[in-house]
Amino acid sequence: MLNHPTMDKLYTLKCLGMAKALEEQRGIPETKALSFEERLGLLVDREITEREGRRLKTRLKAAKLRQSACIEDIDFRHRRGLDKSLILSLASSQWVQAHHNVLITGPTGVGKSFIASALGHKACREGYSAHYIRVPRLFSDLALAKGDGRYTKILSALAKKDLLVLDDWGFAALTEEHRKDFLEVVEDRYDCRSTVMISQVPIEHWHTTIGDPTLADAILDRLIHNAYKINLKGDSMRKKLHSLTQTDQL
Repeated sequence: MLNHPTMDKLYTLKCLGMAKALEEQRGIPETKALSFEERLGLLVDREITEREGRRLKTRLKAAKLRQSACIEDIDFRHRRGLDKSLILSLASSQWVQAHHNVLITGPTGVGKSFIASALGHKACREGYSAHYIRVPRLFSDLALAKGDGRYTKILSALAKKDLLVLDDWGFAALTEEHRKDFLEVVEDRYDCRSTVMISQVPIEHWHTTIGDPTLADAILDRLIHNAYKINLKGDSMRKKLHSLTQTDQL
């Protein structure tokens, strides 16, 4: 008969995986043929799996990725200049461990944010922390933080993220304040954290987009020299999917 005090203690210790597995073993007659060590091993394996699942859920919630995307769901059939070998190489997340960056450029609708979200999702699965934010929102948050004393705290929080995904880079002209704020962000991450940049603006035009030549040199030096570059082309995948949907409805 199941030892209820033992079950209660497992729940008290928050060993939810072991408790669930123990309940399941009770309903499987074959487990009685296993040794104590074998049954204990199954309980421990289940506990580890449960805890890893909870930690992953927490990391994904904190990451706030723009899309629910996985590396396995990336469409390599659509002609947009996507290098499959590069994506599969990045799927290992070793570039995050090496503190390298990824720069994703291309016209609207070609899947830039999806690929970035997939890379962020994979990094979370590998145990890294991540955070997604649009650059205009980042600048807005930092401006507000200067007024209420949270500026240093926000910069510190961003600096601690193993992977920072910055979307809509170059969406609007940068002010002097924006340039200085962005330099603070990339300086804190240089050679110790990884960053994904998403932009419709080609990389060769980023210097002009930033504006101030001196600050542009400083910012780009910290982003580009150790970065993998993904330059997407072609028609919008959103239009393609919409067209296919309309065709199916005919």
